[in-house]
Amino acid sequence: MNEDIFNTSLRKFLKTVGVTSQREIEKSVREALSSGRLKGNETLPVKMVLTMDGVALSFTVNGDISLE
Repeated sequence: MNEDIFNTSLRKFLKTVGVTSQREIEKSVREALSSGRLKGNETLPVKMVLTMDGVALSFTVNGDISLE
């Protein structure tokens, strides 16, 4: 395995995940606020599930996103 190629590819994937996930979360929260489903003072539970074929990886990260 070429460590440099692996590392670069992994970082590129994680950057894409971070940027697109943030955009989707912001979009969903703004839509929920504008429709009245959220008031703006909530703390929202969040879960990210990472899977990877070929190595049987399944990893879950749980957390909270606070709006206030």
